[in-house]
Amino acid sequence: MSGNGKNSKQSSDSQDIQIARLAFIGATIATLGDGIAAIAAGLALEALEKSSNQDSQNLDEQSKQSDTMQKQIDYIISELKQIKRMMK
Repeated sequence: MSGNGKNSKQSSDSQDIQIARLAFIGATIATLGDGIAAIAAGLALEALEKSSNQDSQNLDEQSKQSDTMQKQIDYIISELKQIKRMMK
């Protein structure tokens, strides 16, 4: 009986080791998955920030163009007023 009890103890220990290995493998896979998710979130954030910065730069350019156009319109109006005065 003592030999039979020893085999069942070794079998139980072997099973516990296999369970622990599976738990370790599962934890490792979960950690890798979390790492990949973190990298993906970082890339998404970077892309959004880049897009936001480009939108901001586009707005700045549009504002500058609008200012330039307004100055040109003001100049043309001024010239037209002078021409109108000369014609009176």
